[in-house]
Amino acid sequence: MKNIHSGPIMPGRRRFVQGLAAGGIVAGIGAWPHGSFAAAMPPAVPVLTGTDFHLRIGELPVNFTGKRRTAITVNGSLPAPVLRWREGDTVTLRVDNALPPDSVFGDTTSIHWHGILLPANMDGVPSMSFDGIRRGESWLYRFQLNQSGTYWYHSHSGFQEQAGLYGALIVDAREPEPFRYERDHVVLLSDWTDLSPADLYARLKKMADFDNTYKRTVGDFIRDAQKKGLSATLEDRKMWGQMRMTPTDISDVNANTYTYLMNGTTALGNWTGLFKSGEKVRLRFINGSAMTYFDVRIPGLKMTVVAADGLPVHPVTIDEFRIATAETYDVIVEPSGQDAFTIFAQDSGRTGYVSGTLAVREGLRAPIPKLDPRPILTMADMGMADHGAHGGGSMAGMDHSAMGHGTAPAAKPAAANDMAGMDHSGHDMSAMAGSAPAGGSMAGMDHSSMTGMAGMQTHPATENGNPLVDNQAMTPTSRLADPGNGMGTDGRKALSYSMLRSLFDDPDGREPGRTLEMHLTGHMEKFAWSFNGVKHSQSGPIKLNYGERMRITLVNDTMMSHPIHLHGMWSDLEDDNGNFLVRKHTIDMPPGSKRSYRVRADALGRWAYHCHLLYHMESGMMREVRVVG
Repeated sequence: MKNIHSGPIMPGRRRFVQGLAAGGIVAGIGAWPHGSFAAAMPPAVPVLTGTDFHLRIGELPVNFTGKRRTAITVNGSLPAPVLRWREGDTVTLRVDNALPPDSVFGDTTSIHWHGILLPANMDGVPSMSFDGIRRGESWLYRFQLNQSGTYWYHSHSGFQEQAGLYGALIVDAREPEPFRYERDHVVLLSDWTDLSPADLYARLKKMADFDNTYKRTVGDFIRDAQKKGLSATLEDRKMWGQMRMTPTDISDVNANTYTYLMNGTTALGNWTGLFKSGEKVRLRFINGSAMTYFDVRIPGLKMTVVAADGLPVHPVTIDEFRIATAETYDVIVEPSGQDAFTIFAQDSGRTGYVSGTLAVREGLRAPIPKLDPRPILTMADMGMADHGAHGGGSMAGMDHSAMGHGTAPAAKPAAANDMAGMDHSGHDMSAMAGSAPAGGSMAGMDHSSMTGMAGMQTHPATENGNPLVDNQAMTPTSRLADPGNGMGTDGRKALSYSMLRSLFDDPDGREPGRTLEMHLTGHMEKFAWSFNGVKHSQSGPIKLNYGERMRITLVNDTMMSHPIHLHGMWSDLEDDNGNFLVRKHTIDMPPGSKRSYRVRADALGRWAYHCHLLYHMESGMMREVRVVG
């Protein structure tokens, strides 16, 4: 499908998106309303239904913090309109690029339909699916819907997603769903920055820890020494010092930079979803942020998770859940006994939050809880498990000179696939436990304190002496039963991946014919992110044979979480015994974790495979997957 040239596309009426007080979208013509903000309740995000759609991507002034900035909007809305489709239908979407000639967001744009299975040329990824939509031109998307559930859409061009080009996407099922509800609300969470996204990225490259203002102090040392003992505290500080890392570095960007939004509304705007007492209410949570993990709870209400990433799961009742960037969760709640309940979403680093309200009428609020205590990373988070004589994961005696700190030698040039497409099915990795990996990727590290340690993780040769790799997980585990660092406090029951089970059996049924092991790598200080120590621009495609069933094993060698998204195909997560657990489109990878999932290569073409933290992807944690016949 080629771009449709329709002549110059001029921006429509100038409208203002304002979110400090009203917290939503305010339309007007003429002067900016100086001195005061509109007091009206924010209008709802538009909902578009049917099979034929016309979407216009442009720019508008916005104000979420008291400062006027420019955002990207779709049909004048931030977030973009909710698209409501129906399973089995064929949808047609004409997307116009109406960005002005002087746009800081570039000349081209795109829309990717996250989690929707469709032909590769409809996937909306420039340089893989198509060339992008040039200014003043249009692109016609057309595909059939063979699924239902809660999904979302966003730009895949530069940093446009951060600037506002994202929206909810609901595909209604043709057949009755396996759960009942009387009311349905979308809850789209996102992050906004007054900085231009390009400037924020430049700052991350220069000062990656700019937002990490919660580093441990002398007071923390004294408290830890009183609680854990002086020698254990000194040992802990020594380990982190050797790694040149800080256990408070939970996220790259937090509320020191971001303002968090719920359906395009700040906490002050108080987005409100209505209910009648005793109703079952379906809340479709979507994390449409660029960089933020949200921890969600509704004080006073239990939540029953009924779908993950659009697909139904066996119901599980919880008090809170962590939702990674790009994930979706559908929950059922039954509000009663009071007129209002707070929907509370704090960031995983506990630096800020956004809240909204479930209420019997507009204008009500319920008490907003305090932020939970900030979590601290542990050696387990770094993939350094307790191994007895090894001192609970002690890194003492370990020479980190080869791990990317300081003066490590330059990385070797990447080979065509730098192991990306290597079939490891014939390699018994467990037999190599405790020994240095092939290629000496841990050369320079003193292993004398690890003698006899079984289960040591091996690493690709491309991590060897790599200045863009500052850590390697030694004993990663699946962490499937871990709801996330800082979750499950105060007796609250928190969701973990181990609780999620699809309502259906493994849809393929075949055992994987081969296993591909990929390592998530990075360097915190340099803000460099990659697979196997090789950034996207220096890598070759991962080739899959059409129709094959394979296993992908991911090892997170970094101290950051990474939500990994494979376009065009489902990811069937396995449990610790290799059994099918749950089908998803985005697999979250906590620090020091190792998780496996099965993929059926049933979609010909070129597909993106990447971390969904926007600035991680842009800095190199992305690959091309090519399914060939």
